[in-house]
Amino acid sequence: MVQTRACVFQDAVDLERVKAWDQVFIKLMRRYKYLEKMLSEEMRKIFVYLRGFTQEHRTRLAQVTALWVASGLILPNTLVVIINEHQVKDSVALDFMLDVLSVVKTEKGSSAVLTLLKRSGLDNMLDQLFPTNKRTPENMKNAFISAGQPDIVTYLAGLENAGAKKDIQRSLRISISDEEPIKEIIRDLKESVKKNGLLEQEAVAMIWSAVMSAVEWNKKEDLVHEQALKHLKNYISLFSAFTSSAKSEMVLCNKVQEYCYDNQNFLKCFNKIVLLFYKTEVLSEEVILKWYKDGHVPKGWTVFMDQMKKFIDWLEQAESESEEESDEED
Repeated sequence: MVQTRACVFQDAVDLERVKAWDQVFIKLMRRYKYLEKMLSEEMRKIFVYLRGFTQEHRTRLAQVTALWVASGLILPNTLVVIINEHQVKDSVALDFMLDVLSVVKTEKGSSAVLTLLKRSGLDNMLDQLFPTNKRTPENMKNAFISAGQPDIVTYLAGLENAGAKKDIQRSLRISISDEEPIKEIIRDLKESVKKNGLLEQEAVAMIWSAVMSAVEWNKKEDLVHEQALKHLKNYISLFSAFTSSAKSEMVLCNKVQEYCYDNQNFLKCFNKIVLLFYKTEVLSEEVILKWYKDGHVPKGWTVFMDQMKKFIDWLEQAESESEEESDEED
């Protein structure tokens, strides 16, 4: 076999030389367009046999691959083929991918790393890069942090959190639809929130969604208002259990606002729902006033501002009288 030094593996001793070879390939592609499609196809074949290269040559291959996927010279989903048993068990696939991601981060930044993972489809397959006995969250976290990729760890935590939220939301909806005792729903939800490290405001948002999706609403606007208030009264203790902070109350207030705007039959029901939550001490006077002043979301604000004006005036007047009485006592 005749070996030549005029190739990436022999000549590209550092990243700068790899970049020089990258330019050679780019010029060839511009001149011979048919090579563009062939490159992705040939690289797919090469990625299946990474073990046939020395560690040094695999590193150079990873570097040029990183430049090509980052520039679009080869398709990102070409990388998926590195995941096969004979390359995974010895961590060859993992080490190669970490080298690729390292160069992408150096050249394009952390956001480009996450973009590449998503476009390649590897974002949901990262655990498969690890040998079976090492596919634990802790091992994955340590590997990516050691490789200087903390953003991947954050991204994976976000995916896990999103998955947990979906499971909790689904379970909550089933519990409400099955009309399980409120005390049991509260207990189970608190356990799930604690186990998955969720915030109370995330929980109250899920409660609102689950409660409002548990009913087939009347099509007539005047009847749906009465139906909504009657339905919500059944879950006051559930809302109260997850609105112990002003942040949670504000989230609930804005969820109600968004829902009433998105579902036009509820447009004139917003102030009635807020009043119900106020009377049952789910929402406090302070939070409602804060919401009205600058805590609201943009959706339908002009409509709800007019709707709430009389109630807000009454709250402000009551607050003012309370302060005057307090001053007189002093």
